[in-house]
Amino acid sequence: MTAKQSDGWRKWMTAGLMALCMISCVVLFKAYLDGKFDSIETLQQYIAGFGLLAPFILVMIQAAQVILPVLPGFLGCAVGAILFGWAGGFWCNYIGISVGSLVAFLIARKYGKDFVSRMFPGNKYEKWAAWAAESKSYTAVLLLGMILPLFPDDFFCYFTGITKMSVRKFATIIVLGKPWCILAYSIMFATAA
Repeated sequence: MTAKQSDGWRKWMTAGLMALCMISCVVLFKAYLDGKFDSIETLQQYIAGFGLLAPFILVMIQAAQVILPVLPGFLGCAVGAILFGWAGGFWCNYIGISVGSLVAFLIARKYGKDFVSRMFPGNKYEKWAAWAAESKSYTAVLLLGMILPLFPDDFFCYFTGITKMSVRKFATIIVLGKPWCILAYSIMFATAA
């Protein structure tokens, strides 16, 4: 395959993935407006309605809730454990949240500081940007944040995309940090169900 053919193939793949993402966002936004994300029960019914595709739908929802921080990710963790057991729920949630985290990082990397600054209220962006630029402990804080529950990690995925951190280092932090909190949620919700 020539370089020109490879570039053409990449452009078509990118366009296809963007179209898939846009369609998914529209479908999920409609479900959100229709009240499908109002409670564990409504989200559970919505996902279960997809039958054999339900695990894939949960993965997509969990990826989308990182990319679009208005969707409640906590509900997805509960629903995954209830519908698929702790192990199945863990894998659906872990894959979805990890993919969404990487996509958020790459979106920030592509669209830059102006895009990310609009996500932070008031002057918080400037404060965080100054701290991240000067801090030697940002990587450790990010890893700890991925491990701990209730950390605003969706925003940190975007924010980290505009730092000098490499994609490989960020992916390693996600892969190593994300599973622990998700595993704890999965076991907790499966046991409570």
